Formats: sequence, C-alpha cells, structure tokens
Amino acid sequence: MDHKESLPGHGRMKSLFISPFRFYLIFFAVSFAFCSLGGRLVYLQVFKSDGYSKLANGARKNFIEVKARRGDVVDSKGNLLATTRSVVEVGIDPHSVNPSSRMKFGQLANLLDIPVKDVTAASEKLTRRVGLEGKEIREVRWVKLKEEVSEDVYREIQKLEIKGVYGNYKHSRLYPNRRMASHLLGFVNKEGTPAMGVERYADYYLKGQDGWRESERDGRRREMPQHRSFEVSQRDGLNVELSIDRMIQDMVESELKAIVEEYEPVSASIIVSDPRTGYVLALGNAPDFDPNLFYESELGDQRNRALSDVYEPGSTFKIVAVSGAMNEGLVAPSDIVDCSVASVQRGSRIMRLPSDDHALGRITVSEVVQKSSNRGAAQLGLLLGSQRLYEYCKAFGFGASTNFGIGGERNGVLHHPKRWDGLTITRLPMGHAVSATPMQVHASISSVANQGILMRPQFIKRVFDAEGKTVVPFKPKPVRRVVSSAVSEDLTKMLVSVVSVEGTARRARLSGFDVAGKTGTTKKLVEGRYSNRHHIASFVGFFPAEDPRIVMTVVVDEPKMKNGLTGYGGVVAAPAFSSIGRKIIGYMGLKPKPSRQQSLANRPPGGRSAL
Repeated sequence: MDHKESLPGHGRMKSLFISPFRFYLIFFAVSFAFCSLGGRLVYLQVFKSDGYSKLANGARKNFIEVKARRGDVVDSKGNLLATTRSVVEVGIDPHSVNPSSRMKFGQLANLLDIPVKDVTAASEKLTRRVGLEGKEIREVRWVKLKEEVSEDVYREIQKLEIKGVYGNYKHSRLYPNRRMASHLLGFVNKEGTPAMGVERYADYYLKGQDGWRESERDGRRREMPQHRSFEVSQRDGLNVELSIDRMIQDMVESELKAIVEEYEPVSASIIVSDPRTGYVLALGNAPDFDPNLFYESELGDQRNRALSDVYEPGSTFKIVAVSGAMNEGLVAPSDIVDCSVASVQRGSRIMRLPSDDHALGRITVSEVVQKSSNRGAAQLGLLLGSQRLYEYCKAFGFGASTNFGIGGERNGVLHHPKRWDGLTITRLPMGHAVSATPMQVHASISSVANQGILMRPQFIKRVFDAEGKTVVPFKPKPVRRVVSSAVSEDLTKMLVSVVSVEGTARRARLSGFDVAGKTGTTKKLVEGRYSNRHHIASFVGFFPAEDPRIVMTVVVDEPKMKNGLTGYGGVVAAPAFSSIGRKIIGYMGLKPKPSRQQSLANRPPGGRSAL
C-alpha cells in the first residue's frame, strides 16, 4: 500500500494552495484596481481640483441679481405719466406637481385668466429636445404660465398650495393714462430696453443701477442669509418731470379725436408750447398707440409724426420772406406791392410770378400777409435775393433738426441757392420747394411770438430724486435771434389781421383776445405732380398777441371734406386752434382785454414811404 495514500486528509491539504499563476493574476488585478482608483483620485484632487471646486461652489453658492426700480415720469404738475410696479412671473415645475393637485388647475387658471388646457399642457411638459439636431433630451423644470401677475393675485395662488407652482418677482412698466402722450413717453419693451420717447432719451437717469448679492443655499436650493459673503445694494432710477401739462394734453388729444371723426384724415398733429421758454405743454398725433400694449399697435402708429413727417408748409412759410425783407429795411408794413402783375424784371430775366386765388391789385405789405398773397410774397423774396432769403430760412430753423431730442426727427429739405432752378426764388417764399416738420414750423412761429428769438423746443424740465430735489435742470435754451424785436412786433400786428373778419383765419378767433396766426393749405405731390385732391391743412398761431403765452400748431394731412371741397387750413385747422384755445384760457385763467377798441388788429403798424 502506498504511503501517500495512507496519509489521512492528503487530498484536502493540496486544495488549500493555489498555483503561482492564479496568485499573481489576482494580486496584479487588485493592485491595478487600487492604483487606478488612486490615480483617478490624484487626477481629480490635484489636476482637476480648480474645475471641480468651481462646480461645487456653483452648486452651493447663490448669486442673486437685484433689479433697480426704474424712475417715474410725471407732468409739470406732478401727475403720474409712467411708473414701475412690482409684478410676479408665474410658472410651474412639471416634475414637482402632485397628481392630487391637478384638481385645483381650474382655480389656478381662473386666477391667471388663462385656459385650463394651458395649465394642463404645461404640467405635462416633462422634457425637451436641445441641440442642433435635437438629439439631446433634458428635463423641463420651469414652464411659464403668465408673465405678469399682480402681487394680490399671486397671494391667492399661493393659498391654493399647488406644489410646483411658484413665481419670480420682477418690475414692470405701467402707463396709467394709457394712450395719453404716447409719442412723448415711448415705452419699455419686454426685454427691458427703452424704445423712443422720454424712456429712451432719459434712460441714463431713469434706469438706475442694479445690485447683487452672493450667499449659499441649502439642499432645497433655499437661500441661507447667514452665509452672505458679498452684497451690493441697488440704486433706483431718478424721476423725470416733463414740461407737459396733463390737462392741456388731454384737450389736444380730445380735439384730435374730433378731427379724426369729422374729416377722417391720414394723420393729424397738434403742438402747444410756451414761446418764452420753448417748453412744450402738449404734443399729440393721430393715430396714436397704448404704450402698455405697444406690441399690438402698428409701427406707423408709433411714429411721432410731429417730428418725422415732412410737408410743404405753404402759406405759413410766408412769414420768412416778409420778416426778412422788413428786417433788412427793404420794406415797411405800409409799403405798396403790386400784385396785379404776372411777371417782373430781374436784371435781364423776366420772372413769372405765381397766381393768387383772387385778384388783389395794389396792396400793402401788411395786406400781403392778411390776404396770403402768393405774388406779394414772391416779390418780397425777389427783393431779398437768393442768398439772403436762404439765410433767413436757415435762421428760422428750416432745413435742420430742432434738436428736440427723442429721436426720429427729420431735417426737412432746404436746398442751397446753387441748386435752385429758375422758379425757386418765386416759389420758396410761398412755402413751395421746401419741406419741414410740424415742429420746425411751430418753432419758427414761436420765434415771432418771442420777440424774434428762436428757442429750442424742449419737453423735459428737470430730473429729480426720491426726495424731490432737482438733480439735473433742463433750462430754456435760446438758439439765436432771427429778426429784431421791432420787426417781430410789426409782423405780429400783421398776423393779428389774418385772424380778423377780413383775414383768412377768422375761425381761429378767441373772444376777448387778440390772436396772431397764419393759415396754410398745401397740395401734396402725387407721382411728381401737385394733386388737386390731396391737401395738407394747417394753422399756426399764438395768443394773447400783445403778451404771448401760448403758441399752437395744427396740421391735418388729407382731410376729407363733404361734397369734395378743398380742406383749407382756415376751415379745418383754424377751428381746432380756437376750440383748444378757449379751453386753455379757462384752465390757465387768462384775462381778456378790458376793451377791444385798442386791439392790435385795429392799430396801424409803423409805416414808411411806398415802393
């Protein structure tokens, strides 16, 4: 019997040992695993420590931007025109909604004033595709239900206790008077960018400076104020006071509505200002828009036509040639102009004169203005000469922006004499061969009312802080002297005669007050020719003539008259001037003259020998 076989348990002892190959295989496998893990830890903790530290800090740190409140806009009496309110943007986290909460979706939809199906659809939007090809799928943790909800409504929503429905507080711009002064106010769009009007012009003062704070948040992503490390307070925006008077603005816009209803024009503009300061008291355009719902209006309705639309001013432009000739000492108000002639000799050339609506014969310079004689104005233009006529046009502000400041303003067209043709010298004095904005025409007549000094039109009076202290004043800005005060006074007397029973603007009269003004009726250019069916009616004037407090310009584009009649400025625009003027007189408490016997209309202007 073999000895090995006789030893008990010999087979079991042999099984306790493994082969060297298996031993080393297991040893190296375990060593490799630990080395790999250690290498990975070294890689993450040493080489990638900065990146993962930032990632960890980003998950723990909480950076909150604190939006500054945009300043208010008020009128000259402190009435609110634009303000900022706190609203809540309400949304839902589809992954956090409990099935039991769906029973409250109807109540939620009623509070938000949206269909129930919109809430249901938002709660079911769990994922979305991202990337150029849409291959990557991500969870949706926020679906907006309504952009702006009042705080009171949001408190009612919170009482429903629907898990996953929450809101973010933000600022929203509000225009409490809706359409009032919309072209002057402008608006702030959904991205918070100001567009047009004072919102854009004064954005530097209104917007303020945003603040921020950095703290830590817990596992539920709630801020832990005790761990705030940095905090910069926001600085709310300053407030802006306009020169606009809300009451006068309302008068203007009510009259614009009446004009639209009666004449159905393409557009209409009315400007009211103080000639002594250049401050605009009211400015309105039709059509207009609601700044609260700017996205619902057409872009054309948002255009400030008083600054952007140009037209041939027509007879309102005659004050340039008349005042220029008087300022140069070439004529006096009582000098005679022969308006019966159809042409005049100018050097070796014979110049054809424009025609008048009625034969006027030999009339005074004052009557040239009163009767709105085209031939008379043309002869005064010839007397001035091309260069001096051009310089007076520039002095009155034509051909250049008034620097009103809110954008969109056009320069108009005033060609240099080198570009004039043979007819320009006789057509320019009657308001042809030139184009201007309503604001330019308004500024020119204001200079006559202001003793011959052209003022820059402005609509901002000051910028002030929360305590009412003025931070930036916007003082009246004289531009230049256009004509002498004596010429301005003589021209005012002529313009008063225009608004008399014998003048072309008798419908602009105001009981107890002398009104100085000028009508304008211009044919529009259609396909390169003056149209007999398309007109622009206008009237510019001021009162009281002896001490002007109010200057007003009314421009109506293509008024539609009954029976196909022409919409003359004296018929369409002058009555609007009178209607607003009567209301302003009552509002401002202006006192009429005690006696009409000594009115400017009845006082003869200073005279010289006849031509």
